[in-house]
Parts: sequence; structure tokens; C-alpha cells
Amino acid sequence: MSVAVPRPAALNLSWSRLRNWRPEISTEALILLASVFFALVCNTLFWRSAIATNPSSILFAVSLFALLASVHALLFGLLIWRWNAKVLLTLLFITTAFATHYMNSYNVYLDADMLRNVLATDHKESRELMTPALLLPLLGYGLLPTLLLWRVRLRKRSWGRTLLWRLAFLVAVVVAGSAGTMLSFQNVSALMRNHREVRYLATPVNYLIALKQNFSSSSPMTKQPKLPLGTDAKAMPRAASSKPRLLVLVVGETVRAQNWGLNGYARQTTPELAQTGVINFPDMHACGTSTEVSLPCMFSPFGRHDYDEKKIRGHQSLLHVLEHSGISTLWRDNQSGCKGVCDGLTIERLDDATKPGLCADGRCMDEILLDNLATQVRAKPGDRVVVLHQLGNHGPSYFQRYPAQFRQFAPTCDTADLGKCSRQDIVNSYDNSIRYTDHFLSRTIATLRGLEDYDTAMIYLSDHGESLGEKGLYLHGVPYAIAPEEQTRVPMVMWFSPGFASDRGLDTSCLRQRAAQHTDQDNLFPSVLGLMQVQTSVYDRSRDLFAPCT
Repeated sequence: MSVAVPRPAALNLSWSRLRNWRPEISTEALILLASVFFALVCNTLFWRSAIATNPSSILFAVSLFALLASVHALLFGLLIWRWNAKVLLTLLFITTAFATHYMNSYNVYLDADMLRNVLATDHKESRELMTPALLLPLLGYGLLPTLLLWRVRLRKRSWGRTLLWRLAFLVAVVVAGSAGTMLSFQNVSALMRNHREVRYLATPVNYLIALKQNFSSSSPMTKQPKLPLGTDAKAMPRAASSKPRLLVLVVGETVRAQNWGLNGYARQTTPELAQTGVINFPDMHACGTSTEVSLPCMFSPFGRHDYDEKKIRGHQSLLHVLEHSGISTLWRDNQSGCKGVCDGLTIERLDDATKPGLCADGRCMDEILLDNLATQVRAKPGDRVVVLHQLGNHGPSYFQRYPAQFRQFAPTCDTADLGKCSRQDIVNSYDNSIRYTDHFLSRTIATLRGLEDYDTAMIYLSDHGESLGEKGLYLHGVPYAIAPEEQTRVPMVMWFSPGFASDRGLDTSCLRQRAAQHTDQDNLFPSVLGLMQVQTSVYDRSRDLFAPCT
């Protein structure tokens, strides 16, 4: 049997043709091809979620394709022109590759808040998310279409002809999209009406709209001076013989109420706190599902009950009101900053510390927040409020959030690529992180007990929860209106030294009874003011947890 072997000349000819392959197309044709590529190839999660609502209708799928492709073509038709087409589409291909990977991996909904989280992510968080699983999506969604894009030549036209062609293209897109949608209009309209969250899965139009919303709103991307708040604040006078008060407010990270031992979780993840006599709030609810939303909200008087993002981000916070009253504040951070809450106030960044035994590879365990705390507290006289912002349970690298001796639940997921782990291994790592937070809070209480020249108290409150595979969701940041309870129910505990409770006239038995009722982060702002006896027009006694118990 003989085998035909290609001649070198034929190989050279094929390579020459490939190398000289430079098709010429119009910019409108390129936009259409890109729109079809994004609609069909880069929207796995969108298709999976949308088709699940009506899996038996082919016309429904055709209508969705017509709608999705036409929406992208219409948007690109306004943004992409011959002079910027290749650069802009390259950015879209690469960005969409990242977005598609993380959306598919964690079932992420990419709205304005989630984009804000992404843009606020520091280099340490970004590094943890750069896993080998990202390589294939970058190649398929980003690199290959980009290489093809730069082989194409775009047809030149005069400006007059360009505008006429573009107008005709946009009209054709609207007509085609409308006609396609009408094939199954009832089903499409039902999807848009009953499952509005699906629009956050349509990529890349989701993050382009979210980017516009962030630039046109009072997001942290558009830095503006904070409007004053509570400038009339005054601390009530106290007896000269009274000890100064110290309130330590621990802001937890990504701890959900369902895995909190004190809430009756099947595992005892909070054994040390159980021995300290803390007051536990089992029905506590967060203001948001991400740090970027929850942190400004919980330190604001407006809160979720009167939610107005512009007002929340545009005004000073609880810490500024305390400063106006003469109570000095300090923000100690082992995370990614205070999200505007402490703007203009004293902040101590400890996430880059190098203390042996607590810090390694650019990360520190949360006990770094207690290092030299007594000295920092005593640096200023009088009453003080100190915020300790934890790294806590920040995912997906839960296994890096606790020292080895707290690996109580095993086997664990020892990678940031959660797709390589079983759900139980992920939960084990997550629970070990809570076990370490339990230890950190117990150590915080012990530190406060040692400050005998102060009357001390501690409030611990997590910023938001976390999904660990329920309904296919991981991490957090789902739009609040559709967020699962795992992302919105959080733990809160309080501890008071005998001197603090006595001096403040606090009935802890009464407070324990109140703790069993529904509570939310909106209670934090007035409760801290009430606890520290600050009088101001922005204080709302009806939301003060301590008011009925003092």
C-alpha cells in the first residue's frame, strides 16, 4: 500500500495562501459577524437560563437569538466605526472572555454593582482569580477571534456614504430584531417580565450598560466630595470620673448566617464565642450582596429602608458623625479599603504587613488587626470607635483564610478554581474560615478585657453572605432583588464589658430578647450613635437596638 506524501511545494503554496488571506468586508458586516459570535458563542449561561423557562419551543430560541444579536448589533452600530473597530472589538473579545469564564464558573450576574466590585478588586484578589481554568476561555473567546479580526481589511467609504450605510444598517437591525422577536413574542415578553434577571447574563451588552451606569451615577468610579452629615452631633457629657469608652466594630467579610455555629448550624463553627457570653442575632439581614454596596449602606442613615445609592455614596458616614461629636475613630483594614466610609479620616492599612507568623505571600491573617491595637487606641484621649475590617471568608480562596491549625473540617478545597472541588470540600474550607473568625473575635474580646483603663464593647457584623453551590450559585453579588437568602442573611454578635454595660445603663437581658427578632444593617447607624450617646438630627431612635434596653 502506498501513502501519498504532500510535496513541499504544495505545503508552501497552502501556507502562502493562508499568510496572504486578507478578506475585505464592510464595517457593518464585521459588526454583524461579531454580534452573531457574541450571541451564539459567548452566552452559555444566558441560553441555559433562558431556555430553561421554555425548553420545548424552537421558535422561542430563534426569537431570543434574533433579539440578542440585534441588541448587540444596534449597540455596536452606534459605537464601532472603521477607525476604532479593531481596537474596540479586541477589547470586547478579551473582556468578554474574562466575563464569560467567571459567569459560567460561578453563575455570576453582571449588573452595575457586580461591575463595580470587579473594578474595585485589588491586585491580590485578582491574582487569586487567575487560575489555569482561565486559559481555554481566553484562547477561544478572546485570542482566536482577535487574530481573525486583525486579518480582515475594512472597506473604505466617504463619510457621506458611511453615514447612509450605517443608518440603513441600524434600521435593518431594528426591523430584523423586531420581526424575529415577534415569532414568539408572548414567550419572550414573559421571560423579560418574570425573569428580568436574565438580562444581566447577556454578554457583552450587560457589562457595557453597567459601565455606562457606573460612569453616569454616583459610583466610586466618579469621585466626588462627600456632603456633610450630622454636623450638629454632640456627645452627651459624662462624669469626670468615668472611664473613656471604647467600641470596637468588627466588619466581617462574606460570612453567611446559615453556617454560623451560634445560629444552630449542624457544625459548631463558633465554639470559642459560645464560651464568651456574646449576644447573638440569628435573624440579621444585609443591605447588599457585595462589600461595595453593603459597607456604605450600613454606615449610612439612609440604608436599605430608604435606599438611594446617590445619597448613600454622596454623604459622609457614621464615622464622620462620630468625629463631629468629638469621638475619634480609627479604621484598621485587612481587606480592600473602606469603600468611601472613612474618606478623610484615619485609616491604617495592614493587608501589606510583614509580621512573621501572621503574614505571608502578600496576605495577612486577620489577627494582624489586633497587633499593637492597645497602643493605637491610647494614641488619642477620650471615647473612641475603632473599626476592624476583616479579610474573613473572602472567596474563592477560602483555604487561605485560616492558619493550618484551624483545618478542622476536611478534606478541603485547596485551590481558587472551585470547579475542581466537590461542593462538600468547598463547604469544609468555608467552615474552617468561620472557625478562624470565631477565634479572631474571641481574641478581640480578650484584648478588650485587657484594656482596663477603658470601658469596652464589641459589635461584629458581616457585610454580606455567600453562595456555596445552592441553585448552582457560588460567591456573591447577585442583584439584591433576586439574591438568595444565603447572600443576604448574615451573623451579628455583641459583647460588653461589665463596666461598659453598667456605665451605659444597658439591660443585657432585654437586649438578648430583642436579638431574637428580625434585624438588619439599617440598625447599625442609629444603634452606634445611641450606644455612644451622641445627639444629632440624623439619629433615628426607632431603629436604635439599644434604646428600649437602656
